[in-house]
Amino acid sequence: MRPIVSEAELGGGWEVAAPGSDPVPGAVMGGFLERVGAGAPMRVCARPEVTVVIQFGEAPLRVTAGGEQRQLGGVVAGLVPMPQQVTADRIECLEIRLSPLSTRTLLGAAPSELRGEVVDLDAVWGRAATLLREQLSETFTWAARFTILTTFLAHREPVGAADPEVAACWNRIVATGGRVRVQELAEWTGWSRQRLWSRFTAQVGVTPKQAAKIVRFRHALDRLAAGQPVADVAAICGYADQPHLHREVVAFAGTTPRTLTH
Repeated sequence: MRPIVSEAELGGGWEVAAPGSDPVPGAVMGGFLERVGAGAPMRVCARPEVTVVIQFGEAPLRVTAGGEQRQLGGVVAGLVPMPQQVTADRIECLEIRLSPLSTRTLLGAAPSELRGEVVDLDAVWGRAATLLREQLSETFTWAARFTILTTFLAHREPVGAADPEVAACWNRIVATGGRVRVQELAEWTGWSRQRLWSRFTAQVGVTPKQAAKIVRFRHALDRLAAGQPVADVAAICGYADQPHLHREVVAFAGTTPRTLTH
């Protein structure tokens, strides 16, 4: 299918593209091209996917955290990266969002290796990352770029798969919007709470409790970004009160709920 290309106004105008279908199970692809080199920063915060950004333009990505800046050709962000900003003189990139259950197969790395970090893509894919960027830079249509990326992912060497019980628990956390207790998951799988905690953390990269917090946070973030009142979001998403929501947003996004509603 042909890619879907749309335009969005954000810091000078963007071209946004997506495949006309989902060519790779467990992965969601998107393309972003900043038409005016305004260098609009992108906030990196927690999300229930591992995110890969491949910059194929001439300008490198600038990753800023803790007062330090790195220039990279691509990055991989785990489920709970420290709040950071990514920008470039001109963003021209492909983004892949991977379920943590697909990371071992498509990324060739375990999610636990990425916990709390925004990692240089070259450290994960090696020379292959450079070759991929070179291929993408030589193409001029989104259809060709998505085809190149799909072929590349299809040839990644897997490093194992998640236990069926771990996969089932992750899917249940997502299905409930993060509103499920760890004890319920343990009883559901027939595992002890300790075994579930250990296996889940090793294979997903975060504890079951933290995974539930991330999923709930993303539901809240979507509502806040849509302009819903903070009090309503706190109640709908199952937070004890507004201060509870405030603490979670600061921890996972490095900003406040009210900032995200504007």
